[in-house]
Amino acid sequence: MTIKNYINGAYCMPSSQDWLDVINPSVGEIYGKLPNSNREDVQLAYEAAKKAFPEWSKTSVEKRSAILAKIADLIEDNLEVLAKAESMDNGKPLSLAKAVDIPRAATNFRFFSQAITQFYSESHEQIAAKSINFTLRQPIGVVGCISPWNLPLYLFTWKIAPALAAGNCVLAKPSEVTPYTAFLLAELCSKAGLPKGVLNIVNGLGSSTGQAIVEHPNIKAISFTGGTKTGAHIARTAAPLFKKLSLELGGKNPNIIFADCDYDKMLTTTVKSAFANQGQICLCGSRIFVEASMYEQFKTDFVKKVKQLKVGLPSKKDSDLGALVSEDHLEKVLSYVEKAKQEKMNILCGGEKLTTENGKNGYYMQPTIIEVSSNDCILNQEEIFGPIVTLMAFENDKEALALANTTSYGLSATVWTNNLKRSLHFSEHLETGIVWVNTWMQRDLRTPFGGQKNSGVGREGGFEVLRFFTEAKNICINYE
Repeated sequence: MTIKNYINGAYCMPSSQDWLDVINPSVGEIYGKLPNSNREDVQLAYEAAKKAFPEWSKTSVEKRSAILAKIADLIEDNLEVLAKAESMDNGKPLSLAKAVDIPRAATNFRFFSQAITQFYSESHEQIAAKSINFTLRQPIGVVGCISPWNLPLYLFTWKIAPALAAGNCVLAKPSEVTPYTAFLLAELCSKAGLPKGVLNIVNGLGSSTGQAIVEHPNIKAISFTGGTKTGAHIARTAAPLFKKLSLELGGKNPNIIFADCDYDKMLTTTVKSAFANQGQICLCGSRIFVEASMYEQFKTDFVKKVKQLKVGLPSKKDSDLGALVSEDHLEKVLSYVEKAKQEKMNILCGGEKLTTENGKNGYYMQPTIIEVSSNDCILNQEEIFGPIVTLMAFENDKEALALANTTSYGLSATVWTNNLKRSLHFSEHLETGIVWVNTWMQRDLRTPFGGQKNSGVGREGGFEVLRFFTEAKNICINYE
């Protein structure tokens, strides 16, 4: 298979004819190639977007809304094809791609097709001065959207849908590890009537293609989801160019469990929040803190449930976990198990690479639980982004809050308690952008999404992201 760039409404080869291999992680085999685009390709995409911008930005909100809604319909019509492509590309269970990832991509387009029709601005009357101020929200121009490999189409559309809805033209780069569904999406956008040049997709490495997008002097905003180190590099690069930045970065999310919780619901959800998508979700609860009075019971029950999870080929219906996204990433995750062994930590289950039937060369790993005695250990401070969680007991509310906040990250947190006062106290004082109480991953797209500290800058979702993808202009008219 040859995956191509999508520029000015057409698929095209890279100008340099430089190609990268694309690997199916479930079997560890190359299934295709994709362009390693250079600055010339990025410039071609920019020129197409620049040419399309005046007309697209002046297109009525109603028409833009209709096109985005049509894209959502076409994603739903092609659910099976897209889900199979996502599973093959990423290694995740096909059942997960069908139930969550691809439907969410359609929802992203449908939500922002509606949100843009409700997007509002402000006006302020100055009666004594006989003046009125009102704010225009105008599209920025050409914007860059760079998305990660863990939820490929889900997060790709989470960026481009609001950017397009707001009237911008987009130069987008999916992860070079998982480019397939973005490639398929381009054709659906054309079928839906998206004009040429409004969406352009260039493929390649972050160090070359991504760098060219971030450095381009006329791409006025960058929306990036990925690792904190890469986000810091983007911030340093973009700052002298005065670009708008939205950075959704890493997480080391605490899951705080009190003895007064709904135990069965908590246990089932905690297994899911720990290991969904092989732990490759920035919102996974990777640090589990349990009240001491119930710690031993929880440890026993949690280990038992995790041992029941089946790791297998993504295409099999009974596979709870699939493959990790790449061999390099698998080795990185396994290196943390070695560090745990060196530090004499207690590995309660898992910790080994797996081979599966018909996927012996795939990148599989057992779900792993490691008991730690200190929150300062490397496993509790560095983002692993794989099927590894840590367990630690706490004695009281004060200690639990301190443990949760003692990290450089601040993306999300989960609190399990039926004490209303406690839930409100933790919600206020946890240093995170998102707090779930007695639930996990319950998303409302109207709400702001993003993190504090090293977990990012800015917010996505709802009107927050439409504000990001527009420039505010105040108009003051004196009518005396």
